[in-house]
Amino acid sequence: MNITPRQHEIVDRAKRGGFLNIEELAVLFGVTPQTIRRDINLLCDANLLRRRRGGAEYLEAPRVNLPYESRRIIHPAAKEAIGAHVAGLIPNGASVSFGIGTTPEFVALAMRGHEDLTVITNNLNVAMALSGQPSNRIVLPGGAVRLPDRDFLGPQVEAMYRDYRVDFGIFGVAGIEPDGTLLDFDRAEVLARQAMRESCRRSILVADVSKLGRPAPARGGRLEEADLLVLDAPPPPAFAALFAEEGIRSRLHIAQTGADGTGGAA
Repeated sequence: MNITPRQHEIVDRAKRGGFLNIEELAVLFGVTPQTIRRDINLLCDANLLRRRRGGAEYLEAPRVNLPYESRRIIHPAAKEAIGAHVAGLIPNGASVSFGIGTTPEFVALAMRGHEDLTVITNNLNVAMALSGQPSNRIVLPGGAVRLPDRDFLGPQVEAMYRDYRVDFGIFGVAGIEPDGTLLDFDRAEVLARQAMRESCRRSILVADVSKLGRPAPARGGRLEEADLLVLDAPPPPAFAALFAEEGIRSRLHIAQTGADGTGGAA
């Protein structure tokens, strides 16, 4: 499931202005109210908007994350660009750990042509993306699968990551504060992420720019602890001071959306 450019614009307008009126949106986009109503129904079903009489409004800063399938359709072009950029940094034969979330999954999807990988992950979506190459070795933790995210969390996940010393660790976050604090929605997510980062030779934090300033309740780790940060666009002005710091600026790569995947370092 993907959302259209018009539907992306509807969500962005809801973020900026709150309530959206169906009739006004129909005039703005030059389509019928029925078309806008279908757009809003889809976005509400994806938990991106909430229905209100005559229109819809943005769902503000939930204390729990959006469902996985809803997150997969948000900013797909940005995540594809990030995935292609990071895939170009990983050679065949590497050992790679992947964290949870949709952006690491997009990296794995971009790496489906890689061979002889050793993959350590608590993300079933990543495991499935890379399982089509028979030369790859995939290691998963035991325990119960967290649904609908299709991942594992808990002490066994942290122990799994610490049992390996891999070449690359690829992880995302729920949000990044202007002071560089990393955020997630669950303390177990933070602990798994930290165990993975501490057990790799080169850590790669992947995030589209919507994560900059996005709130989430569980904090742990800092931006400068990642060896490489891959964004899809330059950071907004509110983060200018943070990214001006030499220790962070030198680690920043911008994956150009719509480029050939090679990207470039900012």
